[in-house]
Order: sequence, then C-alpha cells, then structure tokens
Amino acid sequence: MGTRTADETATADATAQATTDTTADTTAEEKDETGTTGETGTTDEAGATDEAEAGDAEGGTPAASGVGQGAGAVVSAALGLISLSGSWVGTVAAAREQLIGQLRTSTSASVATQLKEVYGDSWHTTAVCGGLFALLALVVGVAVLARPAFGSPGRAQAAWIKSVSWAGVILGVIGLLLAVLKFSDALLALPSA
Repeated sequence: MGTRTADETATADATAQATTDTTADTTAEEKDETGTTGETGTTDEAGATDEAEAGDAEGGTPAASGVGQGAGAVVSAALGLISLSGSWVGTVAAAREQLIGQLRTSTSASVATQLKEVYGDSWHTTAVCGGLFALLALVVGVAVLARPAFGSPGRAQAAWIKSVSWAGVILGVIGLLLAVLKFSDALLALPSA
C-alpha cells in the first residue's frame, strides 16, 4: 500500500517534466514578445490591464491614465474649501473696497452711510469672491464627473476621483449658498445705525 509501482513513478515524472517544459516555453514566448521576462503589464484592483504603461502595440500611443481627471477632482475640492474659508484675492479685494469706501465717505456723513460704504461694500466683495470660487469648484467638479460620458466606453473612472469630485461639488454648492446669503444680507447683515 505504501509503495509506488514503476509505472506510477514514470507517469508522475513525465507529467512534472511536461509542466516544466510548458512553463519554460511560455516564459520564453513572453520574453520574445515584450522584451522582458514575463512582465506584460500589471493588473489593478478592478481587473483592467495597465494600458498606460503597455501602450498600444500598433500605434505606440499610451491610453489615458486618468491623471487629468484626478487633478481636476483635487482642484475642485480645493476651490470648494477656498470658497468656504476665504482667499487672498477676497481679502485684498475687501481691503481695497474698504479703502475706497473710506475715501468716498466724508466725515460728516451719517453713521448708516459710513457703515454701508466702509464695511458693507467690503463684506459684499468678500461674498462675491467666495461665490466665484464656489462656482469654479462646482463647474470643475461637474466636468470631472461628466468626463467618462465623453471618453472611451468601458473605461471606468476610479472611485477616489468620483469621491473627491463629489466633495468639490458639494463644497461648491455650500459655498455658493453662503455667498448668496452673505451678499443678500440674510446672513450676518450689517447692524442698523
């Protein structure tokens, strides 16, 4: 029961030799086709071949790798954050508007006029700058989300690109809403004099 016959041993040896020969032939063919030993491209988590590195065999043009879409998604989220927290451009524009208000307003003007010219206009300028950044975030985020519809069919957009783009769109909507509320004096209106 514990011994093997000569025929079983010969069959097992022949099978092992055939498997080794097939593997060696396959590796040699891959080396001839790609110029490397068995490396024909990597596969990502979704199962798609990394065509950007392999390239098109006939034309030699690499396939799109999604770098532009990823950059657009990050830019959209950054613009959304800037619209909420303020920007250097908004600060400078508000300071300029405040200075213009001080120069236009005489010292004998009423308190209500001084408040509006000096502080109200600069507050509205800050709201407009925040609204512009929010609108840009919204446009860039929607463009990145809509990009796969105009690309090659079957090429899926990476999940992180969708997530960051949606974050940019949501931040843009919130920033736009806050800008409208600030500009219309529905949020943090000037005190009455």
